[in-house]
Amino acid sequence: MEKIICLWSCPRNVSTALMYSFRSRKDTDVYDEVLYGHYLSKSKLQHPGRDETLKSLECDGEKVIRDIILKPTNQINFHKLMTHFLIDLKLDFLKKVTNILFIREPREIIHSYHKVIPFPKIDDIGVEKQFKLYNHLKKTNNNVIILDSKDLLLEPEKTLRILCDEIKIPFDKKMLKWEKGPKKEDGVWAKYWYKNVHQSTCFKKYIERDIILDSKNIELENKCIKYYNILRENSLKF
Repeated sequence: MEKIICLWSCPRNVSTALMYSFRSRKDTDVYDEVLYGHYLSKSKLQHPGRDETLKSLECDGEKVIRDIILKPTNQINFHKLMTHFLIDLKLDFLKKVTNILFIREPREIIHSYHKVIPFPKIDDIGVEKQFKLYNHLKKTNNNVIILDSKDLLLEPEKTLRILCDEIKIPFDKKMLKWEKGPKKEDGVWAKYWYKNVHQSTCFKKYIERDIILDSKNIELENKCIKYYNILRENSLKF
């Protein structure tokens, strides 16, 4: 089976857990944020582990797309990516891959992101970028699947079965479990961002929480929520 899957996530989602889920399949290779070096190089942002990341990855985004994302395969290649990585890149390659927009409620993203990098900006959160990517894919007649992480955490098996059906690959029960600890596919930035997922062996049950944001982060949430609501309305139905 030949298939290239690009998961376009917002940050501080359960995207790494979903990558580990696909990693559990025997027919799938997974790739961790291969456009991160390009993004850091273009944005000039100071993320934790920036220098290590830039040294570990190819930073020419077009070369990454050509040589890594679109490289020929005789199985399934799953790429975990962040939507906000798409800076100064030609988007023609999206026609050649299966695109999944992986969304999360802005309040939850902001609350989690703020713990690592205080007071994120709208470009950091990626929700507006996801909305723009969704519109681009629709205008260019590319199929796009929208998956909300809340649905995945509430009903992992049911959600993964529906997702696999949409992707047109068979569901594999092994996707529901993975071994604890770091994985060889993890990027060098894992030590800064993956502490919780490295303690997991499955998708943790979604728990509704009372999240309190300060005024600056509430302002950011208000900017993002309209984009999230539209994406949510068009997400996979259960």
